Amino acid sequence: MSVHLNHTIVHCSDKQVSSHFYAEILGLPAPVVAGPFLMVVLDNDVSLDFADGGGTPHPQHYAFLVSEPEFDAIHARIKDRGLTWWADPHHTLEGEINTNDGGRGLYWNDPDGHGLEIITVPYGGFR
Repeated sequence: MSVHLNHTIVHCSDKQVSSHFYAEILGLPAPVVAGPFLMVVLDNDVSLDFADGGGTPHPQHYAFLVSEPEFDAIHARIKDRGLTWWADPHHTLEGEINTNDGGRGLYWNDPDGHGLEIITVPYGGFR
């Protein structure tokens, strides 16, 4: 048997707002109801299950491995929304894109302050 991540819960202040934000920015299908959650399914069958009502969310980090064309499309949607992005996780290189490990990457925040990242090559070049 192999081990695969199946889902993770994203705590947020408004699951409607947050789940639609992720689906729209990442170019994924609309969220679906799954019990008390709104679920966004990623292309590798891992789901982000959005839950609200648990108090103030504690910011987490979510990184997404994307293709070069997907990177361009996501970056365009970030710019179209007027969101700020950075080349680094410490948010010191505003409006820049990194080229770590021979790929491209950038960081931005969701409505609750969760740190989001897209990369085209995994860190260290591992897949």
